[in-house]
Amino acid sequence: MLLPLAPEPYTAPTDRDMLPSERREFVRTHRTAVFGYRRRNDGPAMSIVYYIPTDDDELLVSTMAGRGKARIIERDRKVSLCVLDERWPFSYLQVYADAVLDDDRDLAVDVMMAVAGRMSGQPLGEEARSSVRAMCEREHRVVIRCRPYSTFATPPRHLHRNDQVEELSHWVSGVMPWDTADPA
Repeated sequence: MLLPLAPEPYTAPTDRDMLPSERREFVRTHRTAVFGYRRRNDGPAMSIVYYIPTDDDELLVSTMAGRGKARIIERDRKVSLCVLDERWPFSYLQVYADAVLDDDRDLAVDVMMAVAGRMSGQPLGEEARSSVRAMCEREHRVVIRCRPYSTFATPPRHLHRNDQVEELSHWVSGVMPWDTADPA
């Protein structure tokens, strides 16, 4: 089941690393990411996408079957999504995932309906479904199902005044398995 757009995205703490459950909540409550995958030549390919989380922790991305994002899945199922916080202070969470392509047209329509709701900030009415279905047919829309297996986060650290330079500090984070439990 596709999760609805959260009324408020999770705000990452600025004084510590996110707990495993907070990392998952961050992903579930945001809507945009930089989708990345390896290319045979050059550096990684990256594009901004809206993604739709599901109740079983998949992240669904709609794309056209002829685009690089869809074509790469046949060769390499490893992808990343750098989930973006749209509020200042800006933070992000990198999600590493195994991806598969799903050409179920009904799912493509459901995902595009949900994407439209995330774009506008409100759900799209059912009266739009036939137009969205026609667009999915015309554009040969498919869905990339991303199954997260690990995350990487860095807490946001910012200057709010120039006289804080001496107070500013950074720390390192690490890759953490997606399903890690919070410490006791």
